[in-house]
Amino acid sequence: MTEEQLPPWLSRAAGPGQPDFSDTLGRTRVLRRTMAGKVRKAAVLVLFAGDPTGDPAAPGGLPADAEVLLTQRASTMRQHRGQVAFPGGAVDPGDDGPVDTALREAWEETGLDRAGVVPVTRLPELFVPPSRFDVTPVVAYWRTPSAVRVMDRGETDRVVRVPMADLLDPANRFLVRSALGYRSPAFQVDGMLVWGLTGGILAGLMTSLGWESEWDRTDVRDLEQALAAVGMVL
Repeated sequence: MTEEQLPPWLSRAAGPGQPDFSDTLGRTRVLRRTMAGKVRKAAVLVLFAGDPTGDPAAPGGLPADAEVLLTQRASTMRQHRGQVAFPGGAVDPGDDGPVDTALREAWEETGLDRAGVVPVTRLPELFVPPSRFDVTPVVAYWRTPSAVRVMDRGETDRVVRVPMADLLDPANRFLVRSALGYRSPAFQVDGMLVWGLTGGILAGLMTSLGWESEWDRTDVRDLEQALAAVGMVL
């Protein structure tokens, strides 16, 4: 599938402009990276499915059946426990670049058939302070969706195909703020709170691809309370 054959509602992600995450993820990440010492490399798969023809009447042409693949990390993990994330992880020595890392990790975590995935573009690296990872988001189109499931209960609690309509619903969108002042876009869907790196990437793509509707940006909630509302803790 060439760039010209990509779904029109997603092909703009491969264009010359890149989503701007400075507002959705915070400029302090840049400063914290310079102070982090040794940094490791990782990649995540931002995988969208949906009717390739799209809906010309919808914002950005997004089809009504559009979905994104998300996982919820196991509550027993040492880092990022219980958090909602894109499939992905650290680069292995045998990986052939970030795209290969993202596809391999997604297969290991969800069992997806990587042959049905068409990479669209790589976004700029984003630094994750708690784990000291430089993460490359790999945007991709799920041309032939396959069955997915939790592959390792020690790492993942849930694998979910989340409708974009739910994420874009203004009633499910707000901002969260931690006690230390960290702010992040957030989405409450399917009993989960999507925030942090994952929430920021989604919010940035929604804006840059023209998918979003107006939502209340003055709705800022305490992070711990927002997590507690879906049965999660920091």
